[in-house]
Amino acid sequence: MIRLTLNLKNVWVTSDTHYHHRNLCRGVSRWGHTDENGNFIVSEAATRDFSDLREMDDALVDRINTQVKKEDFLIHLGDWSFGGQDKVKEFRDRIRCKNIMLIYGNHDGHIRSNSQGEKKFFRHLSDYEEMKINGEHNLVLFHYPIESWNGMHHDAIMLHGHQHLKGDAKFKTGKRMDVGACGNNLWPYSMEEIIDLMRSRKFAPLENDHHV
Repeated sequence: MIRLTLNLKNVWVTSDTHYHHRNLCRGVSRWGHTDENGNFIVSEAATRDFSDLREMDDALVDRINTQVKKEDFLIHLGDWSFGGQDKVKEFRDRIRCKNIMLIYGNHDGHIRSNSQGEKKFFRHLSDYEEMKINGEHNLVLFHYPIESWNGMHHDAIMLHGHQHLKGDAKFKTGKRMDVGACGNNLWPYSMEEIIDLMRSRKFAPLENDHHV
């Protein structure tokens, strides 16, 4: 378990940035369907409203750099970039924050393999993490959503990505939240904001789920 003593205002969380992912960019995406007249209709629900990849990539970088200071701590819950190994470094070079922790997502194979030394771009890498911040707030961090997690009946917060959920759909049973970039208009969440959002949410036991 990693223990942070940082002020909540200096910790940020995001996921599923998918830097340079063509199909997430509405202007160039191939995700959609063909209508009765043979016209291709791009899926608005599954894409981001940008005309080209440069515009989308710039927005991702600008929104992180606007909020996350150089000495802050950025927790990224997977699916860092897309489009090849060079995009891993390109995205990292453009972000000013020195302290980035990455929880591997299903599209982080280049980083995991470390064939070009990609792991050195991150302060910490893990498949799964349990973290306590300021000696008070317990977090469970994973790329994928977990329905039943360690400490959930003692107010532990489960943060995940992968699903690209938006609006109220990003909040699930109890203190669980999808922190993906698509659900926050590409802005990272402050840890302070997450704690506030989770404060009023209550533990909801699952049927036949016994905690011992």
